[in-house]
Amino acid sequence: MNGAASFGERLHAAFTAWGRLCVGIDPHAALLDRWGLDDSAEGAREFGLRVVGAAAGRAGLVKPQVAFYERHGAAGYVALERVLAEARDAGMLVIADVKRGDIGTSVDAYGEAWLRPGSTLESDAMTISAYQGLGSIESVMRRADAAGKGLFVLSATSNPEAAAIQRAVLQQSSREGDTVAGAICAGVAAWNAARDDAADRPLGSIGVVLGATVDLAASGIDTSADPIAPTLPVLAPGFGHQGADVRDLDAIYGSLAAGVIVSESRSLLGEGPDGLAEAIVRRADEIGAARV
Repeated sequence: MNGAASFGERLHAAFTAWGRLCVGIDPHAALLDRWGLDDSAEGAREFGLRVVGAAAGRAGLVKPQVAFYERHGAAGYVALERVLAEARDAGMLVIADVKRGDIGTSVDAYGEAWLRPGSTLESDAMTISAYQGLGSIESVMRRADAAGKGLFVLSATSNPEAAAIQRAVLQQSSREGDTVAGAICAGVAAWNAARDDAADRPLGSIGVVLGATVDLAASGIDTSADPIAPTLPVLAPGFGHQGADVRDLDAIYGSLAAGVIVSESRSLLGEGPDGLAEAIVRRADEIGAARV
């Protein structure tokens, strides 16, 4: 990394300065209407910029849901580029929620689009799928490490139909007998631990997505085991609107709790443009109190 701070180091700094809250940027049609904005690329850009303005100085992380920009085509991507740049210029870490995944040069191109310094879509981290196996995204993990960027690999998501795949038991694998979700968590933790400077990293740069409403034990994820250093970052949707309570964060995540990012969108964005800043401060305080 040529001496540059790793994503894990920057994430730890954001935790220390602003806490665990990650503010979602989800300009879907219903919210645009409630905010008095057109359902267009211009409306999505204005929505995103207003969220960035409300979050700046109050939260350390934002997570644009790229699908809500992509649906507006090329103009939507131009709008997203502006939102990404404004958020990063404001000093926040940007997690692009793109959920890309593939093999070979295709998945590497996704990594280049979202993680390459200087790209118009440059973000600090991206969500990614390892449906074809963790090895299929190794080139992107290496790219992330080299550029001081991060990844969040889908592991145990909250949609009910995911359980059949994510709880399936692996065969013909070095992690034979593990569930798919458990193998992803263990594999990512092992990747972080194998970095040359792992002992000096407070948080790993590669993390996982674990929904707060998921039965993690049933998904094959052991939250009682001693964690492997560095701490595994966990992007945790499901709090707020989806029903999980931040007061239960430690009970839900156990030994993984130290790396949890509380990702919230609708519960905050539903407060509207005039109430969003206050809602962010209030929620950040609630999360901080829950972790004391």
